[in-house]
Amino acid sequence: MPRYPIDISRQLTPGHPNWPGDALFRVTPGARIAQGDSVNTGELATSTHTGTHVDAPWHYDDAGVKMSGVPLGVYIGPCRVISVSGRGEPLAVGADALAGLPDALPPRLLLNTGQPAHWEEFPQVFTALSPAFVREAARRGVTLIGTDAPSVDPLTSKTLDGHHACREAGVLILEGLNLSGVPDGGYDLICLPLPLTDVDGAPARAVLLPAGTLGDLG
Repeated sequence: MPRYPIDISRQLTPGHPNWPGDALFRVTPGARIAQGDSVNTGELATSTHTGTHVDAPWHYDDAGVKMSGVPLGVYIGPCRVISVSGRGEPLAVGADALAGLPDALPPRLLLNTGQPAHWEEFPQVFTALSPAFVREAARRGVTLIGTDAPSVDPLTSKTLDGHHACREAGVLILEGLNLSGVPDGGYDLICLPLPLTDVDGAPARAVLLPAGTLGDLG
């Protein structure tokens, strides 16, 4: 039996790799008790898309909603974890990955593509989402797709087909989860993005609880 809560957030360790070109994650020492200060502090600097994070629609659509406009309840409530694999070049999950699942799914669908719990280097190849998968998930009632991959689109994509399919289907995006060792099945998700306003995304802490622990807030 899993031990709850299951933390599905990536640990932000020194040198945690970020998307190429994004600001590096770093914590600079501030005050130190050992140096005569009354407290220990640090200065945090990083990208809004570090580790486990959510994308606001404004990230990929200049007319989209910013983080302050996304209801928090979207990230809290019943979810389903499924293991998926990609096909083709670049790797992408097709709509057939949902074959055999109920026609009505929970509002939150988390995809285990096989990413490791910790990234020593930023993944260059990972499993993205096909627009067909996004549309089929939305048809089944999904309004939030989470993935253990760093993005729903390939690293080199310029068209961002997965992101824009989510925009068109009204599906929000949660990326960079740590689903290593998490069994497939039903859970309740609590994902709390940092309360940043007027931004394109935010790092988040995400945990799983036994299914039925919470009501559906979103």
